[in-house]
Amino acid sequence: MTILTVVGARPQFVKAAIVSRAMKQFSNIKEVLVHTGQHFDTNMSDIFFEEMEIQKPTYNLNINGLNHGAMTGQMLEKIEAIIVEENPDWVLVYGDTNSTLAGALAAAKLHVKIAHVEAGLRSFNMAMPEEINRILTDRIATILFAPTDQAVANLNYERLISKSTLVVKTGDVMLDAAMFFRKKIKKLNNCKYKIITTVHRAENTDNPEKLQVIFNALEKVAEKYEMILPLHPRTKEKLEKMNYNFAKSHIHFVEPVSYLDMIALLMDCILVMTDSGGLQKEAYFLKKPCITLREETEWTELVSSQCNILSLGDYSNIIHSVEKMISLPESCFNQNLYGDGNAAKKIVETILNYPLTSNKI
Repeated sequence: MTILTVVGARPQFVKAAIVSRAMKQFSNIKEVLVHTGQHFDTNMSDIFFEEMEIQKPTYNLNINGLNHGAMTGQMLEKIEAIIVEENPDWVLVYGDTNSTLAGALAAAKLHVKIAHVEAGLRSFNMAMPEEINRILTDRIATILFAPTDQAVANLNYERLISKSTLVVKTGDVMLDAAMFFRKKIKKLNNCKYKIITTVHRAENTDNPEKLQVIFNALEKVAEKYEMILPLHPRTKEKLEKMNYNFAKSHIHFVEPVSYLDMIALLMDCILVMTDSGGLQKEAYFLKKPCITLREETEWTELVSSQCNILSLGDYSNIIHSVEKMISLPESCFNQNLYGDGNAAKKIVETILNYPLTSNKI
């Protein structure tokens, strides 16, 4: 069996590392790894392959720095040619990026089965490009690997379950990753940074007014608490256009960090502030309270469990949320929201045992 895996962004590298490891337990699986290049600099991409021992990509498309339509279109064209060349049994995609949608569309057009990891997530905000990507990918996938009960419920509500679509609740691959990799990490011991912050979502970075409000609030918080912020290239560019005064900032800005370095920082912090979907969960896995710098989240169970709070994009709300969440009791994290850490094994075994129908090109 040949599985063509499409990745392109940081969270996908982490998930692929775990699922690829599970694939290696089966001698009858050949994996072809396609890296679209959506995240392209060394700190955002190459280092993840090295530190997590992911096989080097069979194909690196180097597609980045474009608007959504141009990026997705170029990816679609090149992935289609790879599918024709490799003739896979499955195309495996992760999450909700342009790489996800392009991989799924290319496979669907060529009648190749699609497996979507992290299916069923919904923010219910169609202004988010990620929401569009995940909905369209779910609609054309053969197997929908849902990480949570809520994700399954969303798919049921949208009536995506049919005779030709299999929905499987697997738990979250990111929990597998956190359990596996944190054993390899030495704690930083008395790390001075009490708050770990990331800001990169287009809904924040593409709105100068909203971005200004967020960073005004972060600067205020950083006057009281040591804060480190690995700066995404897109966010850096937007802040520079706003003439942001980095020299006088109370925030400690650093280059994007690797997955393992981020886990190490999380292990020693007391609070996470982020607009990242993946980091919200990593905070939960490591029992750290989280403030989501958005008006909604696809991980609604984190908010329901009270270990995550939405900032609503308001200066006062962000400040108030910090004081509310920074002393959150650890008991809030004692719920089994994301499975048992065996999601990758369930994913691979489900693909292997799927009824073998002839749909190869």
